[in-house]
Amino acid sequence: MSNVKSDSLPYSHVFRKAGPFGKAAIILSTWFGIGLFPAASGTVGSVAALPFILFLNMLELWQRVLTIAIFIAISVWSSGLTQKLLERNDPSEVVIDEVSGFSLAMFIAPFSPASLVVCFFLFRIFDIIKPYPIKDLERLKGGMGIVMDDLLAGIFAGTATWGIFRLYNNLFAS
Repeated sequence: MSNVKSDSLPYSHVFRKAGPFGKAAIILSTWFGIGLFPAASGTVGSVAALPFILFLNMLELWQRVLTIAIFIAISVWSSGLTQKLLERNDPSEVVIDEVSGFSLAMFIAPFSPASLVVCFFLFRIFDIIKPYPIKDLERLKGGMGIVMDDLLAGIFAGTATWGIFRLYNNLFAS
């Protein structure tokens, strides 16, 4: 048996039939095929965000803001089109939403190896548990519904990580 998810088999058929924009959307929304990992695709997709996060950290603030804004727009477009092509609501292969959400979280959080680990776990917890109002954002249609809940999970995780490290520094550092 192949390592590709069994529900992903129609995916290859859809990919072959898709036009150039459809193929681009599928490649981007699966984060270059990472979303086809057979288990825990959201977690794997979040880990796969690391090179993008490291790239963002090398940019000036205004460049990071612009890059994240453009990336979010691309995420909404590509995930929405992929959902339409696969004819499935919020397909598990789509992991660009995790890349967007975790990247936004690390934009908010202080950048260090320790904060990266803490923020990763907090992001996964918020993304999986989906406390109010994160769950409500899944009701949005198309790519907005796929991406917005992850962005809010990222905001929660980034803010919580920032608070944890701020508190730690105030109590134990200096």
